[in-house]
Amino acid sequence: MGLFEQGRSFLDALPAQDRTALIRLGTPRRYAPGDVLMRERDRTSFVVAILRGWATVSVDTERGGRLILAVRGAGSVVGDLAAVDRGPRSATITALGPLDTLVIPGDRFRGFLATHPAANGPIMRQLSSRLRSSDGERRALASETVLRRLAARIVELSDRAGASAEGGGVAIALPMPQHDLAAAIGTTREAVAKALRLLREQGVVSTAHRRLVVENPALLRLLARGESTGESGRAG
Repeated sequence: MGLFEQGRSFLDALPAQDRTALIRLGTPRRYAPGDVLMRERDRTSFVVAILRGWATVSVDTERGGRLILAVRGAGSVVGDLAAVDRGPRSATITALGPLDTLVIPGDRFRGFLATHPAANGPIMRQLSSRLRSSDGERRALASETVLRRLAARIVELSDRAGASAEGGGVAIALPMPQHDLAAAIGTTREAVAKALRLLREQGVVSTAHRRLVVENPALLRLLARGESTGESGRAG
């Protein structure tokens, strides 16, 4: 499973002239933390290109909860599926922190794809990557423990949004509170709190208000692969 897209982002994969042409079609917009860019099942068709910041992609569950499927960052385009097939939104996009974007009307985005053939390869690779990630997510939810799923998420976050922490370790700059971590692995906030407590007791991570530091990256990666021993390996 993976929160982040692999490889180059859609904007980065476009030829320079095509990227410039797409940017000219959009209107700059800044979103505040917690703002909803688009909501699941809405019939809107605009596309949002993320220039700076992070946003979550989530869906509602049958139990009334929320499952975070992915995190999108600079260079990603969201809302493209509804723009292309004109169907309802398949997910809700929410700003994790301050988010700088370009909002592109759906008809303009469709026209861009029709007149810029070089953009079709990157958009298809983006859709394919997201489908593969979704398949992996379903397998993980069905077969992995809470502790292993959480460890895997923290590894991803440290790899993509980590920085050296004062005193050692890797500080994760992405503002994901416990309820978002729970939504990102398909479990409850209470289960995440229990798993984090085990990780703290093992010296794998340390936590503070909206702050998570990986103290032992090697052991965290072992846990993410399911290669653990002792009490931490029995959690979940």
